[in-house]
Amino acid sequence: MSTEAQDRTGGRNGLAGVPLAQIPTTRKDFVSDQEVRWCPGCGDYAILSALQSVLPRLGIRRENTVVISGIGCSSRLPYYVNSYGMHSVHGRALTLATGLAMTRDDLAVFVVTGDGDALSIGANHLVHALRRNVNLTILLFNNRIYGLTKGQYSPTSPAGAVTKSSPAGAFDTPLNPMSLALGAEATFVARTLDADQEALEETIDAAARHRGASFVEIYQNCVVFNDGAYEALRGPGREESIIRLRAGEPIVFGRDGHLGVVADPGGGVRVVEVAEVGLESVLVHDPTIDDPSRAFALSRLTSTGAMAQAPMGVFRDVDRPVYDDLVRDHVRREQEALGQDPSSDAALAALIAGTDTWQT
Repeated sequence: MSTEAQDRTGGRNGLAGVPLAQIPTTRKDFVSDQEVRWCPGCGDYAILSALQSVLPRLGIRRENTVVISGIGCSSRLPYYVNSYGMHSVHGRALTLATGLAMTRDDLAVFVVTGDGDALSIGANHLVHALRRNVNLTILLFNNRIYGLTKGQYSPTSPAGAVTKSSPAGAFDTPLNPMSLALGAEATFVARTLDADQEALEETIDAAARHRGASFVEIYQNCVVFNDGAYEALRGPGREESIIRLRAGEPIVFGRDGHLGVVADPGGGVRVVEVAEVGLESVLVHDPTIDDPSRAFALSRLTSTGAMAQAPMGVFRDVDRPVYDDLVRDHVRREQEALGQDPSSDAALAALIAGTDTWQT
């Protein structure tokens, strides 16, 4: 990334290189003329609204914003954002987004996907985009069901889930998207909820500003095929279920903060009554720790059902070299070594041809 590219947004952040808007934009600028077609009450409406609210705050040109999706209810979203975008094929959104991020450092690339799209047919592409640390903002809508194809169980459906494709209850062990992303060494990993608009917008904003692969799991309610999947986190008593992760603060939750997270002597972390151990024993959250072990342990606190608990917030936020930056720097150096103007067609042809030729 050139110094000029960094200067356009004031430093090495997720938007460095993306031209700034000459005239400030508003939410209306990012609302397309397409009729939004999701089921009434679907959580996707809240996520769309949050994204459209965050985009003008980023201060970048609308024309340099791209939203790419795969297949699923969530993947309709590019139609509804007034920017460039693509509704691609099942599970392949990240392959297109990776190529785009590598070749165009002047674009802010968002990927919208679902638990079926990204964690089944697209799981390998997700893992590799995260481990490479491609500069993408990945928003995964997790409703724990296949909604577009009318109610089959998905990779995140809890064991025992009775659906159209599992009438006797699902036998599979569900994937934990947070654990998967952290295991793949993603540099920004967060979770939020469709019903918490303020936290939803804050999380998307932070993810977009991070340089590297930003992964945000969004708990999203499907009112038709899996209504109430997150009721413990949305309804009365949710303060007993949501474990708020705030940088620099003790990890306490529940009414009056009576519950806390502490290190477990056997490894990992566990939930305890703060009164029994003392506040000084409660872990202070630090998402900037390079070792993802603590963040991974926090992701394992996720549970489902009537007594569900789930950490919410930014699990990990660290710096690491960015794949697309490294690729562009390598290409530039090779072109310069050939004595060619990097922007010329001849330089590209020489780079493709290389220096080694095999002959019979």
